[in-house]
Amino acid sequence: MRGWGRSVYHAKTMNERVYVVTGATGGVGYETARGIAQQGGRVVVVGRSAQKCRATVEQISRETGNPQIDSAVADLSVQAEIRRLAAELTERYPRIHVLVNNVGAVFMKRQESADGVEMTLALNHLGTYLLTRLLLPVIQASAPSRIVNVSSVAHQGARIKFPALDFSGWTGYQASKLANILFTNELARRLDGTGVSVNALHPGLVASNFGMNNPGPFRLLKPLVNLFAINNEEGARTSVYLATSADVEAVTGQYFAGCKARRSSPASMDREVAAKLWDVSAQMTGLAAD
Repeated sequence: MRGWGRSVYHAKTMNERVYVVTGATGGVGYETARGIAQQGGRVVVVGRSAQKCRATVEQISRETGNPQIDSAVADLSVQAEIRRLAAELTERYPRIHVLVNNVGAVFMKRQESADGVEMTLALNHLGTYLLTRLLLPVIQASAPSRIVNVSSVAHQGARIKFPALDFSGWTGYQASKLANILFTNELARRLDGTGVSVNALHPGLVASNFGMNNPGPFRLLKPLVNLFAINNEEGARTSVYLATSADVEAVTGQYFAGCKARRSSPASMDREVAAKLWDVSAQMTGLAAD
């Protein structure tokens, strides 16, 4: 991979740093993990299939020559598994320097998680919120450190509707991507001055298997859309850039696309909504708001 920007650390230091990437067994997540591994970082691949995690570790190690590739297994739509994962990662790694929240999906028909939460909300937002907050102590102890949240340009035009959050269908997916940016902005404000940066990004229109879990028109149209899309490696470029580049070492609370800071929607900048979403998310995950 080329053109990631200047790495913030030389190779000797990179291999002393731990990078956790969720949803890393395929697509953009895989290429993000591989891109970081190519620069010498110690990468922890997180996926819900133990078999896919093992295969991913072997493949990335083989392709990059980096032996420091680990894995951890969890379904990030299930809060008990997120708590187990966070405890496991904290025990295994005294320091976690970068967390890339990449996992996400769209569910065109309403589904519920094991916790009885609408699935898009459970996976795309609450999973990111809960894992990040549980790992915050070790991430803060590792400062300078980074949190990178994969959002989407699909957040444009979306709104968060209280009190009942329901992110099902395409408009729900858009709301979940808006929630990623609102969470990024609120967390960046709360972590101001701690040495932990928090940024969100749009990976681009990527030719991946995203959305292929849905039957009907979405599944039929996706191959046509892919004809005009970038590949997974290009889609991972901004994630790798935000995770490793010296260009953004002191940048926080921003939304990126194409490795450049962009303006997100007016709704994503609403501090009142961001604070309320934080509090509601804390209640839904059993955490204290502060």
